[in-house]
Amino acid sequence: MAKRSLTTIALGLLASTACVGDEVELQFPGGFGATVFHEGIGRARHMAVRDNGDVYVAIRHYRARPNRNYAGNVGGIVALRDTDDDGVADIVERFGNTNLGTGMGIFDNQLYFSSSLAVYRQQLGEGELLPQGMPRIVVGGFPAVTHDHGQKSFTIDPDGNLYVSSGAPSNNCQENGRTPGSPGMNPCPELERSAAIWKFDARGHWQDQVRNGERYVTGIRVVMALTWNPVADRLFFVMHGRDALDVLWPEFYTAADREELPAEEFHSVAAGANIGWPYTYYDHRRGERMVSPEYGGDGETPSDNPDYQEPLIGFPGHWAPNGILIYTGDAFPDKYYGGAFIAFHGSWNRAPAPQAGFKVVFVPLDDKGAVAGDWEIFADGFAGTETVLNPRDAKYRPIGLAQGPEGELYISDSVVGRIWRVTYND
Repeated sequence: MAKRSLTTIALGLLASTACVGDEVELQFPGGFGATVFHEGIGRARHMAVRDNGDVYVAIRHYRARPNRNYAGNVGGIVALRDTDDDGVADIVERFGNTNLGTGMGIFDNQLYFSSSLAVYRQQLGEGELLPQGMPRIVVGGFPAVTHDHGQKSFTIDPDGNLYVSSGAPSNNCQENGRTPGSPGMNPCPELERSAAIWKFDARGHWQDQVRNGERYVTGIRVVMALTWNPVADRLFFVMHGRDALDVLWPEFYTAADREELPAEEFHSVAAGANIGWPYTYYDHRRGERMVSPEYGGDGETPSDNPDYQEPLIGFPGHWAPNGILIYTGDAFPDKYYGGAFIAFHGSWNRAPAPQAGFKVVFVPLDDKGAVAGDWEIFADGFAGTETVLNPRDAKYRPIGLAQGPEGELYISDSVVGRIWRVTYND
């Protein structure tokens, strides 16, 4: 797969704007605009849209944030319906366990959602907004990681295969976690049950990670942005890179290195792929996969292991890729068909430099899933300010992406749960 760097990105396309209230004004390419589908439903995560236009959003439970006026922080799922076709939700219903997490999907007229320990499904009734009956466990038995990287993002392919990400419960598998100079465990025991994407039967129930799962991809740190590309018929994801290179290894890295490294890796994978965590990381500035300092690297030594896959693109470090969508509608210009929209939630660990991310980008892809041109910023302005020193200062942070039945694009925000509906008019 060809390597692509961030050095040639389109920056001059954000011509039109969409006013979305008195706090921010989003910028889009010419012809695109957005309306607010809902002002704020709580700390939203991923979304799914039904064929009839009903929108389902995962809400994570967080401690309430001061001076924020939104409808609770109790977690669960929110269902939204627009009954008069004006692009604004006028029915809002809440349901589900308050301890649910990030993942959300629809397959075979059933709603799928996840916690940090399991994936569930619930039947959607004809014409009914809320699911029917009790949720069933599709798969469980994952390691009990309920804090660092515990969220179970997932996607389902057209054949009914369920792919679940089980993130690594550490930064880089050190003997003493986040301790300066501590070497990495070799082999890394976290690779046995975590740091991987596992494959299951989406139509099954009471499956167990070890007994019923296939380790489809290994060597990932944490993947929130995960999707099946129906055009290329492959699994795609964007991985969060590790943290604290200069703090843990000051003899090899500066604060400026830590601000940019490592890359957030965009991958297209087949069964058996190995991304190389924790033994390596990707340096998008050099265009090379590097040996991690925990395993003998010094910031200058490329990896010579051919088993570790190269990314399609190395995005800037710490942008936090938390949502991805392959566009298959016909409402946008032709170049968008089969391409990837990626929601970058925004960094927290570039201080004292400004934080970065807080935007949605677009990557053109051909029908084989190869990158077909330079990636570009598609939607920007969510943060409400040009300089973000602390992510808490960002007005909104994009996180979830979903496509509606008319080809419209939905974007969710994790701060107050605002949802935008993006359309195109030529």
